Amino acid sequence: MNIEPVDCAPQQRFRRAILGQRWEHLTFLHWAVAPELVAPLLPAGTRPDTLDGLSYVGLIGFRMVGLGLGTGPGVPYFGSFAETNVRLYSVDHTGRRAVVFRSLDASRLVPVLVARATLRLPYLWSAMRLDRDGDRYTYRCRRRWPGPVGASSRMVVRVREPIAEPTPLEHFVTARWGLHTRAYGRTLHLPNWHPRWPLHRAELLRLDDELVAAAGLPPPAGPPASVLYSPGVPVRFGPPVTLPE
Repeated sequence: MNIEPVDCAPQQRFRRAILGQRWEHLTFLHWAVAPELVAPLLPAGTRPDTLDGLSYVGLIGFRMVGLGLGTGPGVPYFGSFAETNVRLYSVDHTGRRAVVFRSLDASRLVPVLVARATLRLPYLWSAMRLDRDGDRYTYRCRRRWPGPVGASSRMVVRVREPIAEPTPLEHFVTARWGLHTRAYGRTLHLPNWHPRWPLHRAELLRLDDELVAAAGLPPPAGPPASVLYSPGVPVRFGPPVTLPE
């Protein structure tokens, strides 16, 4: 199997967009994990993607802005909300690299219900806040529904210098152009596209997190292997593709 390269700025691979949105004020925290530990958590037809023999668990906080259908305008009110996700890294038997979400906490209930019903994505409704104080960002999350109700997270980071050329690890965890999910007995690949990430290094000032453990993974032990910040990018999603069994 030929695995696609980690490409930080590929061409858009789908003809039409089914969803448009913007991701803003993202913080990426990542910890190394043994591939065999996360393999049982991935959809059928995929396996852990690795860099130098290791895979990674990501905890990502950000703000979703202007979520809407196709290339049209974003849905008022319901299309903008805070989000925090826990994700893993996958590759399927066609060689496509992607992410697998273990949880996606969002502060708007309607998008949560729609995503759960259509693509079976593990969205959860949560009380959330994203606060900025100069170069310092604080992300807060407390889960409302479904369980485990009350699981919470608080991340505080300070944004540092912009990155001229990301390291292989920084490319590996950010240059992702699709997601894998299991829906209605099938594994789907949902492609996305956005401009190259504008990335900054960041300093983790505080982390109190229960979301990683609630997603069925070992809680973070020790400092992250990578802490990144991005002011954001516009994003398009293409139609889902079914992986052959």
